[in-house]
Amino acid sequence: MSAVTAVRSAGRRDASLWLVRAPAPDAPPDAALLGVLGPVERRRAAALRRPADRALYVAAHGTLRRLLGDRLGLPPAGVALTRLPCPGCGGPHGRPAVAGPAGDRLHFSLSHTAGLALLALAGRPVGVDVERVPGPRPAEDAARALHRAEREELARLAPGARPGAFARCWTRKEAWLKATGEGLAGAALRGRYLGTGPRPAAVPGWRVTDVVVPPGWAAACAVREESRVSGPGAPPGRRPARCASTGSRDRR
Repeated sequence: MSAVTAVRSAGRRDASLWLVRAPAPDAPPDAALLGVLGPVERRRAAALRRPADRALYVAAHGTLRRLLGDRLGLPPAGVALTRLPCPGCGGPHGRPAVAGPAGDRLHFSLSHTAGLALLALAGRPVGVDVERVPGPRPAEDAARALHRAEREELARLAPGARPGAFARCWTRKEAWLKATGEGLAGAALRGRYLGTGPRPAAVPGWRVTDVVVPPGWAAACAVREESRVSGPGAPPGRRPARCASTGSRDRR
């Protein structure tokens, strides 16, 4: 059975966060959690080849439905989910949301990687990301997509410190882009500086913080600031980025 733990990011009170650890590598998906998933979620779970990935997917999405159901006073299987319009192209592949009026007051985000998932609930648009810290070569390759100043910061670090710093930066960016609904558009990755250091750089209209996770992973959370609401998820004064691939990573 998967383990669910409430966690906090530094000083964060505007979002509730949970970590979901994967069941044992050879464990089948939790039947009770599988039973609350919708048809699309079940098909996606069944399509995963590795049993551990399938079990974590079921644990993460089933737990999310239970948390949403508790907040909304609904059975987990009765929570209707949808996707908001993409802010870049208007297509139906933007940020996942609770369908209907309840989606205006309860927002969520979900991210899963090898062995770990991170969930968030908030009263405003929210995004989370969790990543396994990559090896030196994958980190170096992926860092080419970052802001120029972030690449320069990484280059000044000792080689052994670069993968962890890269992972911090990447999760901050992905959490923020998921909160806006833009996805991993190349222009947004390069255009917004969030930094590789101990604390994220400021983003107008948003609060981005790191989340404490077990060693070997990095995670971050982004929540829209209440005082700067100017549209459905888009930061004020910022033109929407070109739409990213609609099939990228399929993370809530």
